[in-house]
Amino acid sequence: MITTGILIVLTTFIAMEGVAWLTHKYIMHGLFWFLHEDHHVPNKEKVLEKNDYFFLIFAIPGICFTVFGSIYDINYLFFIGLGITLYGFIYFLIHEVFIHQRIKWFRKSNSKYLRAIRRAHKVHHKHLGKHEGECFGMLIVPFKYFKAELKK
Repeated sequence: MITTGILIVLTTFIAMEGVAWLTHKYIMHGLFWFLHEDHHVPNKEKVLEKNDYFFLIFAIPGICFTVFGSIYDINYLFFIGLGITLYGFIYFLIHEVFIHQRIKWFRKSNSKYLRAIRRAHKVHHKHLGKHEGECFGMLIVPFKYFKAELKK
């Protein structure tokens, strides 16, 4: 069961990058732009953004799967919830802490991968409007940004 559980967690974690990409492109830059828009407007004085509601929106499925998967006995739902939650935690560390520095933990990195993530995200934020954006994912970096970091 543990091996299967780890496999489910890893599969869910990887699938969440696709979910994040689709949600960011079609929901956050679509129907729910009114919540995401303030994230694209530079304002260092705001502690919270309307965009932070997405934290709750994304946390709810992870919580539900984890709870329902552990009510009577640990089952596959628990491991799916764990994968979603793990992705959310890594997303938080990369997006909020490393990229936007909302918490001043790790400011600099020699990792070419992390710098490529930061570069791709800056390109995403270059577009202040709802349309014509790029780089909607978080952990899978388009090769051109990674390649730019390899040249350094």
